[in-house]
Amino acid sequence: MTEAPGPSSRKKILEVAEARFAQRGYAGVGLREVAEAAGLSKSSLFHHFPSKAALYCSMLDGVLLRLEARLGAALGAQHAPPVRLEAGLDELISVLAEQPTTARLLLRALFEDNDLPEGGLPESDAVNATLARVIAAIQSVIEAGVADGSFRPVSVPHTVQTLVGTCVYPFASGEFGDELLGRPIFSAEAVRARREEVRAFVHFGLARQPDSAPKEKAS
Repeated sequence: MTEAPGPSSRKKILEVAEARFAQRGYAGVGLREVAEAAGLSKSSLFHHFPSKAALYCSMLDGVLLRLEARLGAALGAQHAPPVRLEAGLDELISVLAEQPTTARLLLRALFEDNDLPEGGLPESDAVNATLARVIAAIQSVIEAGVADGSFRPVSVPHTVQTLVGTCVYPFASGEFGDELLGRPIFSAEAVRARREEVRAFVHFGLARQPDSAPKEKAS
């Protein structure tokens, strides 16, 4: 077996881990199978990641950093909040459609925290920090829209939950989603329809409608 510990080996390990963890979850993946699929020995894998938890968290942080890079540019642009939010959600859907493992990893991560060892890991702290920045960026745009009147008054945390659910869950729904839609959830038609549904929510469910603007009191 050829072993070449280095940046390329680390990248290969993370690629293999992302596919395996998305398919079977944290508990269902062994380090030996990850090492073998990456063309390395288990000891070489430990050169990059001292534990399964460290590998899992490093992989998950990489996924979140990909999301942050795409969302950050769209959400931080110099446009009105509805335009920024729509552009950010478009990017989120694009990332989820381009990387079929991402949605499942994100949903699994919500409840697989319990499988990780207690005591905290630097890699786990990095995941939490990246996730906090992503959520804060979305919240900031919604808060700006509520403040300038372009969005109706809403609970920002509940709205974030709604947006995350409507974007992420469909791409993790697998065969159920395929059967419900009558086509593969990652087909171009299904991705376009998901994007249109999310835009419609922003326009009709979140944006303040012209006739719902506060009326000025008569003097």
